Amino acid sequence: MRAAIDLKWLESKGACPEAVAWFKTYDGPKEIEPLAEEMIRLGHLEWLNWGLVRLMTKKQAVEYAIYAAEQVLSIYEDKYPKDDRPRKAIEAAKGYLAGRGTAHTAARAAYAAAYAARAACAAYAAYAARAARAAYAAAYAARAAYAACAACAAYAARAAASAAEYKTMLERICRRGILILTRW
Repeated sequence: MRAAIDLKWLESKGACPEAVAWFKTYDGPKEIEPLAEEMIRLGHLEWLNWGLVRLMTKKQAVEYAIYAAEQVLSIYEDKYPKDDRPRKAIEAAKGYLAGRGTAHTAARAAYAAAYAARAACAAYAAYAARAARAAYAAAYAARAAYAACAACAAYAARAAASAAEYKTMLERICRRGILILTRW
């Protein structure tokens, strides 16, 4: 785990210009935990989520994706009770973490879940397109499984939750990500 974040790291990972500009003005601690707490306080949850994922190992990212997807699975299943692809993607990712199955199996299930989520949430097409590009460009199948599960979670959350619920849910997910990063 990186001990601290710096401008060079943010730029090398392709952080959005707004986040880079904010970071340039931020004069607080650059270590992960205090920086993350400040981002939560200011409501920069999507930036924080973006950064957490880029700091994680493959296995940490899969664990994070599982948690995020589980937070919104009921929202998706309430709307699409006959579509079990997101649940299967979560189970495949859990199997991968437990050493059962392959990353390829998890990735295939996750792609199916992401496809279902994109189809269900056409209103968020631009957001979905960015997430889908990230998933398909991933170098490892487990990273692809993470991206697809996270995309599924984000689509369901944005489609079904109010802005306040979405913020609360994303904060809870980010706090779990911080825990995963600092625990390993």
